[in-house]
Parts: sequence; structure tokens; C-alpha cells
Amino acid sequence: MVNPYYPVLLAAELILAPVVFILLFFITAPYGRFDRRGWGPVLSSRTAWMLMESPSLVLPVLMALRSSPNAGGLIFLLIWLSHYFHRAVIYPFRISSPGKPFSLLIMSWGFLFNMINSYVNFYFIFHMATHYDFSWFTSTRFIAGFLIFAGGYLINKHSDALLRSLRGEGNRGYSIPEGGLYRWISAPNYLGEILEWGGWALMVWSLPGTAFFLFTVANLLPRAMKIHKWYGETFSSYPEERKAIIPFFF
Repeated sequence: MVNPYYPVLLAAELILAPVVFILLFFITAPYGRFDRRGWGPVLSSRTAWMLMESPSLVLPVLMALRSSPNAGGLIFLLIWLSHYFHRAVIYPFRISSPGKPFSLLIMSWGFLFNMINSYVNFYFIFHMATHYDFSWFTSTRFIAGFLIFAGGYLINKHSDALLRSLRGEGNRGYSIPEGGLYRWISAPNYLGEILEWGGWALMVWSLPGTAFFLFTVANLLPRAMKIHKWYGETFSSYPEERKAIIPFFF
């Protein structure tokens, strides 16, 4: 019997994706370069990122311990954790300004989303899916999805590393990033994350996986466009040929 909360939570994620997409063109989340006052209490950026991302690291592991998943479920769990161990444990200690204010409200919203998203994805994988056998993991769909995920992972991490390199030697200001996909777009780190979860949706081929991919696009695409606009307005020498998030197109 399916948990009665599962379809409600999945429907909420699917419905909220287009709502968030539209809202983020009018409201800019107040963190990073867009940090500003007026959003209530704040935490340090390091603490906020660790707390916000922790449900995606801890909850799937707890669910696995309670449900004893098969080998297919464990493969998906390891792929998922490859992203979220970095995001919840490693990334917060690489932030160049760990004490910078981060809105408690935004952190709480991210924490709640990660709780729901992790639950609906792994409830399906551990309790509903019956087709993740050997043939699934040798299929063209899984292999293509995994390669897209891996490519996005590498793009995301390399782009973040290039951004961190701009903050070396005591520099806490913003500069024009160079190298990697920054040659062509303003937000390759966001492109990498979108590719990761597009690859995930293809690998798992499930409605929860698709919902996560759509929500990722809804969250990151508007912000990438605003970052692109910010670079152009802040730096008179910003390369005009760069696009926001898709090389040569957008």
C-alpha cells in the first residue's frame, strides 16, 4: 500500500515548480551576490548551506536503513550521495566568505524542499519500483542518463572551483570569471547542476525524478539570467558574446 502522503508531496513538488519559476523572475532570492536586508534573521553561509542540504544527505540513508533496498536502489543512492555529500559536507567549507549572512527564511525553504524531494524520490526507488534489475543498469537509457549526470557533475564542480580561484589572496570582491564554460556562459555551475538532475531523471525514469529536474530548472534558470544581467551591469568590459546558461543560444 502506497503511503497516502507520497502522492500529495509529489503533486506539491510538481505544482510548485512552475509557480517558483514565475516568481523568481520577480523576486531574487537574497543570498550570494544578491544578499540584502529585510528578509528576517540570518545565519552564516557555512551553517546555512550545511543545514539546508543535510536532508538530502541524511534522509535517503535513513530510508535505506529502514527498507533494506536491493542492489538497484543502492546504486541510485550512491549516485545521489555523490552530489549531496559534496554539497552538504565539502562545499560549505570551501565557501570563500563562510560568515556572510544567509537568510534563515531561504535556508528553511531549502531545507523543506530537500526533505520533500528526497522523500518522494527514494520512496519510489525503495518501495514502489520493481524494475531496477541488471537489464535496467545496462540499458541505453541508464547509461545515457549516467553520462549526462557525470558530465554535469564535472561541469558544476569545475565551475565552482574557477569561482573560488577568483577569491584567492584575500580578495573578497567579485571579478569576471574566465576559463572552462565561462568562455561562453555566465552560469556554467547552474548548467552543470541542471544537467546532473536531467541525467538523474533519465536514469530513474520516474515522475519524482522528472519533478526534481523541473524544479531544478525552475529554480536555477531565472537566477542564471539575473546573474548574467548583473555581470553586464557591473562590469563594462564583460564579454558581450557570453550567454546566460546555454552556450551560443541563451
